[in-house]
Amino acid sequence: MADIQLSEHFQLHEFTDSFIARLKGLSNEPTAEAVERLKNLCQQVLEPLRQWAGRPVQISSGYRSPAVNLAVGGVPSSQHLRGEAADILLPSLEVGWQWFCYLRDHLPYDQLIWETYHTRHWIHVSCKAEIKENRHQVIVL
Repeated sequence: MADIQLSEHFQLHEFTDSFIARLKGLSNEPTAEAVERLKNLCQQVLEPLRQWAGRPVQISSGYRSPAVNLAVGGVPSSQHLRGEAADILLPSLEVGWQWFCYLRDHLPYDQLIWETYHTRHWIHVSCKAEIKENRHQVIVL
């Protein structure tokens, strides 16, 4: 699959690279529709966050094929399947919380989730292609 520039600072490979896919020999190639939704997510949410933060924003999980989503224990309705969601690695808890608050207060999103698993923290953010359909749902786990 050729790499595609989704926005000024984000490329498709950042959203399709998957350790689990490589480990299990699974395809994680998005559909053309999913690529368009990833572009929307980058242009509406991730690029403005990166420009405001003034530093790189690293994606730990973006697009997931159905097989990869199943392998990682994702829910069947995951927006990762449609290319509408990304999980963001945090440089630190303090910076992560600043990013979370900026996303919450300034950018269009469908879901914004502060996720915690043991001692790991990350931000899950999604954005629908039709901005007016975004629910602006905020969850802190």
